[in-house]
Amino acid sequence: MQVVKQRENGRVVGTQTRVIYGNKLLTPTLLGEHTAYVERTNLTTRHMNGRLVRKTLGFSKKREMLEAACIWEDVVYNFARHVKTLRLEVNQDGRRWRYRSPAMAAAITDHIWSVQELLAMVPVPVNS
Repeated sequence: MQVVKQRENGRVVGTQTRVIYGNKLLTPTLLGEHTAYVERTNLTTRHMNGRLVRKTLGFSKKREMLEAACIWEDVVYNFARHVKTLRLEVNQDGRRWRYRSPAMAAAITDHIWSVQELLAMVPVPVNS
């Protein structure tokens, strides 16, 4: 979703939300009328990918390099990082939480990957 702000004299006087991706009727129902999920994703992406930071010298001069950096950031986020909101309370063997990555929550993998595992993985080409 996108928030469009109406301003008068430099002050926000109103907001309007627009669905960019997804079902225009279902998305606002699931997310509500705020964009906290989208803003959190944008902030995490900017922190993990230096090419997207505002006002930086680390920008991408070539689109291919930007795309490669964004793909790498997505893979690391989904496979190699645990997300606090996805953890499960287990209270066994002296551990309170079982940490999970988004890929674990989606049942794509059974463990949090190391960066070494990610780099050793050879992707299978997809014919389109």
